[in-house]
Amino acid sequence: MCLPFLLESGTILDMLGSAHIDFRLLLRGIIMLKTKLLLLLVASCGTLAAQTASPQWNTPKPGVKEVQVPLASLKPSATFKVGGTADWVLLTEDAVWITTTKPYSLRRIDPATNKVIASVRLTGEACSGLEFGFGSIWAPVCGKKPALVRVDAHTNRISAVLPIAPAGREGGITASGDSIWMVTDKKGTLTRIDPSTNSARQRITIPAGSYNPLFSDGIVWITGVESNVLVPIDASTGGVLASIPVGSTPRFLTAGGGSVWTLNQGEGTVSRVDTSTKKVTATIKAGIPGLGGDICYGADSVWATVFDVPLTQIDAKSNDVLRQWVGKGGDSVRVGFGSIWLTDYYRGLLWRINVHGAEPSKEK
Repeated sequence: MCLPFLLESGTILDMLGSAHIDFRLLLRGIIMLKTKLLLLLVASCGTLAAQTASPQWNTPKPGVKEVQVPLASLKPSATFKVGGTADWVLLTEDAVWITTTKPYSLRRIDPATNKVIASVRLTGEACSGLEFGFGSIWAPVCGKKPALVRVDAHTNRISAVLPIAPAGREGGITASGDSIWMVTDKKGTLTRIDPSTNSARQRITIPAGSYNPLFSDGIVWITGVESNVLVPIDASTGGVLASIPVGSTPRFLTAGGGSVWTLNQGEGTVSRVDTSTKKVTATIKAGIPGLGGDICYGADSVWATVFDVPLTQIDAKSNDVLRQWVGKGGDSVRVGFGSIWLTDYYRGLLWRINVHGAEPSKEK
């Protein structure tokens, strides 16, 4: 019988009332509990809907209309269903690594066979970049016990879980010749980690609200998300050099072609900074603002990804936006093994795309 019938039936209630236990009060308690659970569920759904509808995530992305084509025009040579979501991608000498949810894991793909050859269960959700160094994959994780997970790249097993937490989500991690570098709080602490001891060897104060480090040309470059600057750190001494103003809300960054390139989430531009002069040499209007995304360098181009405009190609010589692919997908991108490796975060997919098949010059 359903609960409404029990409540409406005086006979049933009379029968229950004859028992030693006051079932009338018990039923009232059940009704109140169900009502509270229903209200909680409605409130939770409303909160989730509000987060999903956040203007920060749904920022319009005009892009560069004259060079846009459908994402469907790209034909992947391989598609991998890696998990509930597909997030950070890392390329090493002989492997492609990607982090996933459901379950929280790090998966290893052999690019020679297009097979997933290992899966490492992580202690939490990988949330702040992925790096290779000193024979290991380094994966910062968030959750109840945020930490830095070290995975042996030879055995595909966790070799250490360091009690060093990332500052938050959407940050980064990088490796220099002797250290691992990660921002560990929102106040502006860059922690330098000794891989031989798995412990902090130096803590450096940087502008608050800086989260994403990248090592290149003897410098650790860090984007100041809240200060709109690029902060260079001398990797040998840990000395903080003069900040370089770039576009609005810079977060993800890459290096190549004698430059560091920042993806500026506030205005959807890409800033190009000469690594020798430490000056901005170009501000490229890509029209891809908003949270999330990624940027990388490869095949003489800079490649950026954001939701709804999953792939943008910028010529590293002319600074021109050559092509944009629009459609559902995107969030992480790397170039290597003759391919573009592009995620569809929400569907848990990783696409492998022939890098030459994405060159506009081939189609003209």
